[in-house]
Amino acid sequence: MKKGFFKAVLLTSLFVGTTDLVAAYISQWIKTGKYADKMLNYIAGGGLGLESSMNGVSGVQFLGLFFHYFIAFSFTLFFFLVFPRLKFLWYNKYMVGMLYGVFVSLTVGQVILRFTPLPVNAFSLSSSIIGWLVLGAVLGIPIAYNAYKYFGVDSSFPKSTPLSGSS
Repeated sequence: MKKGFFKAVLLTSLFVGTTDLVAAYISQWIKTGKYADKMLNYIAGGGLGLESSMNGVSGVQFLGLFFHYFIAFSFTLFFFLVFPRLKFLWYNKYMVGMLYGVFVSLTVGQVILRFTPLPVNAFSLSSSIIGWLVLGAVLGIPIAYNAYKYFGVDSSFPKSTPLSGSS
């Protein structure tokens, strides 16, 4: 592993966690015209159950914030770990980032949420496409961009070689 790996992953995950959260608040405001003051409570409901988390027990919002950033960190770490091993990810950071946003959305929505007490919504292609575009822009592209930068890859596939000359 190259020097500064943990710092790159941590800073990237803090950035994408923040942009994702801001995008979620903006999205809810656009949909409802109201500030989503219980969003972090809802996220905490993944561990506590929705009824417990929405009652506003002290610290619930911090738990929701922790869960949110933990998920952002986990997906960032995963991408940084697989990036040097999967050469097809070196093709184009923007396309790969958008596709990673789709991957994250499907993984969270169709896999991870099924292991929580939160309700799982039926799949809707029209709303999913909007979510994929947003998640690709605020999460996928920044993760891919920073991975390309960290590993020294340019998008001119296949001439670049990450980790060349490093141990």
